[in-house]
Amino acid sequence: MTDLDPSLDLPRWKRVWLGLDSRARLGARRGRIGRGKQARRGGNDSARFFREWLRNPVATAAVAPSGEALVALITREIGEWTGPVLELGPGTGVFTRALVARGVDERDLTLVERNPAFAQLLRDRHPHASILVADAGELGTAIATDTPRFGAIVCGLGLRNMKPELIEAILTGAFAHMAPGAAFYLFTYGRRCSVPAGILSKLGLTSRRIGIAYRNLPPASVFRLTRG
Repeated sequence: MTDLDPSLDLPRWKRVWLGLDSRARLGARRGRIGRGKQARRGGNDSARFFREWLRNPVATAAVAPSGEALVALITREIGEWTGPVLELGPGTGVFTRALVARGVDERDLTLVERNPAFAQLLRDRHPHASILVADAGELGTAIATDTPRFGAIVCGLGLRNMKPELIEAILTGAFAHMAPGAAFYLFTYGRRCSVPAGILSKLGLTSRRIGIAYRNLPPASVFRLTRG
Protein backbone atom coordinates (compact mmCIF):
# COMPACT_ATOMS: atom_id res chain seq x y z
CA MET A 1 0.00 0.00 0.00
CA THR A 2 1.13 3.58 -0.56
CA ASP A 3 2.27 4.56 2.91
CA LEU A 4 3.44 8.06 3.83
CA ASP A 5 6.92 9.02 4.97
CA PRO A 6 6.39 10.87 8.26
CA SER A 7 9.31 13.22 7.67
CA LEU A 8 8.33 14.30 4.17
CA ASP A 9 4.57 13.66 4.18
CA LEU A 10 4.82 12.48 0.56
CA PRO A 11 3.28 9.38 -1.02
CA ARG A 12 5.84 6.64 -1.59
CA TRP A 13 5.62 6.90 -5.39
CA LYS A 14 6.45 10.61 -5.18
CA ARG A 15 9.49 9.97 -3.00
CA VAL A 16 10.69 7.40 -5.55
CA TRP A 17 10.10 9.83 -8.41
CA LEU A 18 12.14 12.47 -6.59
CA GLY A 19 14.92 9.98 -5.89
CA LEU A 20 14.45 10.17 -2.11
CA ASP A 21 13.70 6.53 -1.37
CA SER A 22 16.59 4.20 -0.53
CA ARG A 23 14.46 1.09 -1.01
CA ALA A 24 13.72 2.18 -4.57
CA ARG A 25 17.44 2.36 -5.27
CA LEU A 26 17.84 -1.12 -3.81
CA GLY A 27 15.03 -2.35 -6.04
CA ALA A 28 16.71 -0.85 -9.09
CA ARG A 29 19.90 -2.76 -8.29
CA ARG A 30 17.92 -5.98 -7.92
CA GLY A 31 16.34 -5.30 -11.31
CA ARG A 32 19.73 -5.67 -12.96
CA ILE A 33 20.07 -9.26 -11.78
CA GLY A 34 19.40 -11.99 -14.31
CA ARG A 35 19.38 -9.87 -17.47
CA GLY A 36 21.42 -12.48 -19.33
CA LYS A 37 18.73 -15.07 -18.74
CA GLN A 38 16.03 -12.58 -19.76
CA ALA A 39 17.90 -11.82 -22.98
CA ARG A 40 17.94 -15.51 -23.92
CA ARG A 41 14.24 -15.77 -23.11
CA GLY A 42 13.47 -12.62 -25.09
CA GLY A 43 13.97 -14.23 -28.49
CA ASN A 44 11.40 -16.94 -27.80
CA ASP A 45 8.97 -14.42 -26.32
CA SER A 46 9.28 -12.16 -29.36
CA ALA A 47 8.42 -15.05 -31.67
CA ARG A 48 5.51 -16.08 -29.46
CA PHE A 49 4.24 -12.51 -29.29
CA PHE A 50 4.43 -12.14 -33.07
CA ARG A 51 2.45 -15.35 -33.59
CA GLU A 52 -0.29 -14.11 -31.27
CA TRP A 53 -0.32 -10.78 -33.10
CA LEU A 54 -0.76 -12.56 -36.44
CA ARG A 55 -3.61 -14.55 -34.94
CA ASN A 56 -5.41 -11.50 -33.51
CA PRO A 57 -3.70 -8.14 -34.21
CA VAL A 58 -6.47 -6.05 -32.63
CA ALA A 59 -6.38 -7.89 -29.31
CA THR A 60 -2.59 -8.22 -29.11
CA ALA A 61 -2.02 -4.61 -30.30
CA ALA A 62 1.78 -4.96 -30.59
CA VAL A 63 4.10 -7.18 -32.61
CA ALA A 64 6.70 -7.64 -29.86
CA PRO A 65 7.09 -7.32 -26.07
CA SER A 66 8.15 -3.98 -24.63
CA GLY A 67 11.87 -3.23 -24.63
CA GLU A 68 14.16 -2.98 -21.61
CA ALA A 69 14.12 0.83 -21.51
CA LEU A 70 10.32 0.98 -21.34
CA VAL A 71 10.19 -1.85 -18.80
CA ALA A 72 12.60 0.01 -16.51
CA LEU A 73 10.70 3.29 -16.83
CA ILE A 74 7.19 2.02 -16.18
CA THR A 75 8.22 -0.04 -13.13
CA ARG A 76 10.74 2.32 -11.52
CA GLU A 77 8.34 3.77 -8.92
CA ILE A 78 7.11 0.34 -7.79
CA GLY A 79 8.80 -2.06 -5.37
CA GLU A 80 8.40 -4.18 -2.24
CA TRP A 81 6.91 -1.18 -0.38
CA THR A 82 4.00 -0.89 -2.85
CA GLY A 83 1.96 -3.85 -1.66
CA PRO A 84 -0.44 -5.64 -4.03
CA VAL A 85 0.04 -4.78 -7.71
CA LEU A 86 -2.40 -5.30 -10.57
CA GLU A 87 -1.12 -5.71 -14.11
CA LEU A 88 -3.43 -5.36 -17.11
CA GLY A 89 -2.43 -7.09 -20.33
CA PRO A 90 0.89 -8.57 -19.13
CA GLY A 91 1.39 -10.59 -22.32
CA THR A 92 4.58 -12.65 -21.96
CA GLY A 93 5.36 -10.98 -18.64
CA VAL A 94 8.19 -8.50 -19.30
CA PHE A 95 6.74 -6.00 -16.82
CA THR A 96 5.89 -8.84 -14.44
CA ARG A 97 9.48 -10.07 -14.28
CA ALA A 98 10.71 -6.54 -13.63
CA LEU A 99 8.22 -6.07 -10.80
CA VAL A 100 9.38 -9.29 -9.13
CA ALA A 101 13.02 -8.28 -9.61
CA ARG A 102 12.24 -4.96 -7.91
CA GLY A 103 10.98 -6.77 -4.83
CA VAL A 104 7.24 -7.17 -5.42
CA ASP A 105 6.19 -10.49 -3.89
CA GLU A 106 4.79 -12.79 -6.56
CA ARG A 107 1.86 -13.50 -4.24
CA ASP A 108 1.01 -9.81 -4.35
CA LEU A 109 0.61 -9.86 -8.13
CA THR A 110 -2.74 -10.08 -9.90
CA LEU A 111 -2.37 -10.44 -13.67
CA VAL A 112 -5.37 -9.87 -15.94
CA GLU A 113 -4.72 -11.38 -19.38
CA ARG A 114 -7.47 -12.17 -21.90
CA ASN A 115 -5.23 -14.27 -24.20
CA PRO A 116 -5.35 -17.90 -22.96
CA ALA A 117 -1.92 -18.74 -24.42
CA PHE A 118 -0.28 -15.83 -22.63
CA ALA A 119 -2.21 -16.63 -19.44
CA GLN A 120 -0.86 -20.19 -19.41
CA LEU A 121 2.67 -18.92 -19.99
CA LEU A 122 2.27 -16.57 -17.03
CA ARG A 123 1.03 -19.43 -14.83
CA ASP A 124 4.11 -21.45 -15.71
CA ARG A 125 6.49 -18.58 -14.99
CA HIS A 126 4.74 -17.07 -11.98
CA PRO A 127 2.95 -19.93 -10.21
CA HIS A 128 2.31 -17.91 -7.04
CA ALA A 129 0.67 -14.97 -8.82
CA SER A 130 -3.08 -14.70 -9.32
CA ILE A 131 -3.80 -15.07 -13.06
CA LEU A 132 -7.23 -13.99 -14.30
CA VAL A 133 -8.27 -14.79 -17.87
CA ALA A 134 -10.60 -11.85 -18.32
CA ASP A 135 -11.21 -8.64 -20.21
CA ALA A 136 -9.78 -5.55 -18.55
CA GLY A 137 -13.07 -3.79 -19.19
CA GLU A 138 -14.79 -6.16 -16.74
CA LEU A 139 -12.61 -5.65 -13.67
CA GLY A 140 -15.65 -4.98 -11.55
CA THR A 141 -16.71 -8.62 -11.85
CA ALA A 142 -13.35 -10.27 -12.60
CA ILE A 143 -11.71 -9.22 -9.32
CA ALA A 144 -13.21 -10.52 -6.08
CA THR A 145 -14.64 -7.88 -3.79
CA ASP A 146 -12.51 -9.07 -0.85
CA THR A 147 -9.25 -8.64 -2.80
CA PRO A 148 -6.85 -6.26 -0.99
CA ARG A 149 -6.63 -2.81 -2.55
CA PHE A 150 -3.82 -2.39 -5.06
CA GLY A 151 -0.94 -0.05 -4.35
CA ALA A 152 -0.22 0.31 -8.07
CA ILE A 153 -1.57 -0.76 -11.44
CA VAL A 154 0.62 -1.31 -14.50
CA CYS A 155 -1.22 -1.22 -17.82
CA GLY A 156 0.27 -2.87 -20.89
CA LEU A 157 -2.86 -2.42 -23.01
CA GLY A 158 -3.02 -0.47 -26.25
CA LEU A 159 -5.49 2.12 -24.96
CA ARG A 160 -5.01 4.34 -27.99
CA ASN A 161 -6.65 1.66 -30.15
CA MET A 162 -9.70 1.35 -27.90
CA LYS A 163 -13.05 3.09 -27.93
CA PRO A 164 -13.50 5.79 -25.27
CA GLU A 165 -16.26 3.76 -23.61
CA LEU A 166 -13.90 0.83 -23.04
CA ILE A 167 -11.11 3.06 -21.73
CA GLU A 168 -13.54 4.59 -19.24
CA ALA A 169 -14.73 1.15 -18.14
CA ILE A 170 -11.14 -0.03 -17.59
CA LEU A 171 -10.21 3.01 -15.51
CA THR A 172 -13.44 2.96 -13.52
CA GLY A 173 -12.92 -0.68 -12.61
CA ALA A 174 -9.23 -0.17 -11.89
CA PHE A 175 -9.61 2.79 -9.55
CA ALA A 176 -12.43 1.03 -7.71
CA HIS A 177 -9.83 -1.51 -6.56
CA MET A 178 -6.96 0.90 -5.81
CA ALA A 179 -5.74 2.02 -2.40
CA PRO A 180 -5.88 5.75 -1.57
CA GLY A 181 -2.93 7.53 -3.15
CA ALA A 182 -2.13 4.62 -5.48
CA ALA A 183 -1.02 5.24 -9.06
CA PHE A 184 -2.00 3.79 -12.44
CA TYR A 185 0.88 3.54 -14.93
CA LEU A 186 0.44 3.31 -18.68
CA PHE A 187 2.56 3.79 -21.77
CA THR A 188 1.79 5.08 -25.22
CA TYR A 189 3.66 5.58 -28.48
CA GLY A 190 3.49 9.34 -28.54
CA ARG A 191 3.84 12.37 -26.29
CA ARG A 192 0.18 12.69 -25.28
CA CYS A 193 -1.62 10.54 -22.78
CA SER A 194 -3.72 7.86 -24.48
CA VAL A 195 -6.63 8.55 -22.11
CA PRO A 196 -8.83 11.33 -23.55
CA ALA A 197 -8.93 14.52 -21.47
CA GLY A 198 -12.71 14.26 -21.14
CA ILE A 199 -12.45 10.86 -19.46
CA LEU A 200 -9.73 12.05 -17.10
CA SER A 201 -11.90 14.99 -16.08
CA LYS A 202 -15.04 12.88 -15.70
CA LEU A 203 -13.28 10.39 -13.41
CA GLY A 204 -11.40 13.05 -11.45
CA LEU A 205 -7.98 11.83 -12.57
CA THR A 206 -4.72 13.67 -13.10
CA SER A 207 -2.22 12.56 -15.73
CA ARG A 208 1.52 13.26 -15.61
CA ARG A 209 4.19 12.02 -17.98
CA ILE A 210 7.07 10.60 -15.94
CA GLY A 211 9.45 9.99 -18.82
CA ILE A 212 10.08 8.85 -22.38
CA ALA A 213 11.80 5.58 -23.26
CA TYR A 214 13.69 6.80 -26.32
CA ARG A 215 15.54 3.50 -26.69
CA ASN A 216 12.30 1.56 -26.99
CA LEU A 217 11.19 0.71 -30.53
CA PRO A 218 9.19 2.77 -31.14
CA PRO A 219 9.92 5.36 -28.40
CA ALA A 220 7.22 5.34 -25.73
CA SER A 221 5.98 7.79 -23.10
CA VAL A 222 4.98 6.60 -19.64
CA PHE A 223 2.19 8.37 -17.76
CA ARG A 224 1.10 8.18 -14.14
CA LEU A 225 -2.61 8.61 -13.39
CA THR A 226 -3.73 9.52 -9.89
CA ARG A 227 -6.93 10.64 -8.23
CA GLY A 228 -7.25 13.52 -5.83
